[in-house]
Amino acid sequence: MKHREHCYTGPMLIRIGYEIIYQIPDRTAVSVLLKVLPDRVADLKHADTIFLDPPLPIDEYIDCFGNRSARFVAPAGRLIVSGDTVIEDSGLPCPVAPDALQHEVQDLPPETLEFLLPSRYCEVDRLTEIAWQIFGQLPQGWSLVQAINDWVYNNIQFGYEFASPTKTAFDVFNDRRGVCRDFTHLAITLCRCMNIPARYATGYLGDIGVPFDGATMDYSACYQVYLGGKWHIFDSRHNVRRIGWVLLAVGRDAADCAITTSFGPHILEKFTVWADEVQTAELTPRAIKA
Repeated sequence: MKHREHCYTGPMLIRIGYEIIYQIPDRTAVSVLLKVLPDRVADLKHADTIFLDPPLPIDEYIDCFGNRSARFVAPAGRLIVSGDTVIEDSGLPCPVAPDALQHEVQDLPPETLEFLLPSRYCEVDRLTEIAWQIFGQLPQGWSLVQAINDWVYNNIQFGYEFASPTKTAFDVFNDRRGVCRDFTHLAITLCRCMNIPARYATGYLGDIGVPFDGATMDYSACYQVYLGGKWHIFDSRHNVRRIGWVLLAVGRDAADCAITTSFGPHILEKFTVWADEVQTAELTPRAIKA
């Protein structure tokens, strides 16, 4: 994607989509999280339909975290999963709410409490003492989350070569290296240690308003914290308020937010994602490199 310097002139249009190709050795069930969150459906200029080749029946449902999920049974052979749409965005960076207060645990809504607990990649029990040593003297609320975000950004080295599907927040703290999901898991865990509900989020983040970094487009991880009665986005990988986040899934950690899950063997043949600012909502065929 070519980068174009962005100056705010009002709401913008972002073309988002994907093409994922698998080789499936044998008939298997597949679940996907490829639709925008319910609170962004009204911003879509076209339905975010999931297309399958070969065509297959799709069962769509809302999962336990409120994500718009889908599942189907893939036959043996080549499977193409694709989608392409345009969404309207404010064109503004993620809002800042420095006065957002931290809730006492006993005052939190019941549905937020699970986001204080340990999960597959976020070992709150192993990092609580460390978190309080580092952050225990700081004021509560937004500034505390920002301090955690700053600490992760400044202390963890980013590199795609550091990716590992089994790396946990405790591993990242000790290793001090990782990819965006690792930054996110560590920040989430440290927030939970400090009694701030925090949940994993994943979705599209194009290079809008920032220089193109040369990396192949992929889905990006961030996290949300519950302060002042609502969820707020933070991004410990970039540590700036970015333009154009379009979220697809939220959950306790990456285990809850896998874009695709195959309940059987599969070979990933191709994975292409795009999130580009466009001037029209019209969809024309994309030229996608093989």
